[in-house]
Amino acid sequence: MKGISRIALALCLLAPAMFAAEPPPPVRVVVKAARLIDGRGGPPASPAVVLIENGMITAVGPAIAVPPDAKVVDLGSATLLPGLIDMHDHLTGSPANHGYQSLAFSTPREAIDGVAAARTTLFAGFTTVRNVGAGGFADVALRDAINAGEVPGPRLVVSGPALGITGGHCDNNLLPAEYHRTSDGVADGPWQARAKVRENVKYGADVIKICASGGVLSKGDQPGTPQYSPEEMKAIAEEAHRLGRKVAAHAHGTQSIKEAIQAGIDSIEHASLIDDEGIRLAKEHGTYLVMDIYNDDFILQEGLKVGMLPESIEKEKQLGRAQRENFRKAFQAGVKMAFGTDGGVYPHGDNAKQFAYMVQYGMTPMQAIQAATSSAADLLGWKDRVGSVEPGKYGDLIAVAGDPLSDVRALEKVGFVMKGGEVVKNELK
Repeated sequence: MKGISRIALALCLLAPAMFAAEPPPPVRVVVKAARLIDGRGGPPASPAVVLIENGMITAVGPAIAVPPDAKVVDLGSATLLPGLIDMHDHLTGSPANHGYQSLAFSTPREAIDGVAAARTTLFAGFTTVRNVGAGGFADVALRDAINAGEVPGPRLVVSGPALGITGGHCDNNLLPAEYHRTSDGVADGPWQARAKVRENVKYGADVIKICASGGVLSKGDQPGTPQYSPEEMKAIAEEAHRLGRKVAAHAHGTQSIKEAIQAGIDSIEHASLIDDEGIRLAKEHGTYLVMDIYNDDFILQEGLKVGMLPESIEKEKQLGRAQRENFRKAFQAGVKMAFGTDGGVYPHGDNAKQFAYMVQYGMTPMQAIQAATSSAADLLGWKDRVGSVEPGKYGDLIAVAGDPLSDVRALEKVGFVMKGGEVVKNELK
């Protein structure tokens, strides 16, 4: 009897494994289009056929055999590209949230705005975004909600609150002293700055954002004025790298740009007043520049209407043209460039308007596209996931009706968006 009991017990234990349902068949999607710009800089492939299985690209080529169980999405004469990447965005920000109006925006409201902005940005063809600066870790909450499938949006790499000095660009200087208001990311001195890096990582930051110089949209400082010291920036870079995070430095000023590069910062944001030595240092260190050369138009044309401070408009008048000319110089010198727009300064969804300016100031359309695909993926540290259309990458694709190599403004009207093998927008039917 004991032997029979043991056999019965063994059968009971084995039963789930013996009768377990077979794994579900893979979900296969085939996307076809007239041509493919794969993000790696080579000539377009024509025709374009991409096979995606369970959200990942498994085959690319003109003569792929279409599996009988695959759903076929035929985009006809459209041009297919990798999902675009914006490396400098503020999804929880808004053009209505500047100047004194910003005092009325709570962190919960910013998070709600971020949900709407994330959807708009995804539908504009940006399937990956690096969010650099958000109060109260609202961008962490947004990233997690997107990852959980609760709201639509791009893949997010987020910073949480930007780090900066007391009274600097990343501090709130709109209230008088009796309010004792200090922004979340304020940290003075190397050890305070290290502690703030650790705190941001603790609460979910994927990247560290710092303010190395003054800014345009802050009160009481100047874009060219240094803020974080070399010692502070070196401590931040060292601590962030120890914890597996990259560092992005807001730096308009000539001195701050050079000091940030020498401190080991991974990318310089804005880089408006970079000089020849700064360009040389960026190239020597392999530091990326992320230069937002579109939003100058919006600030000067619409800034006062949406509540930006008059002093901010004056500061932008001094910077905008210089930044664009320095973009040209840095690119011609061979500095690494990644696409970033400062979304939230202008209306979300207009990110692709920057491509035309990148072409106007020296890039070919293909080079501008690479800045928003493979180069951005390299800076992000996600070259194995996004930035090109090839096997092993996420099934993140976009398509436009025209040919962006003939007219890069075609990217301003993305008609098809796929994220992880799922169609989220298709107006090319």
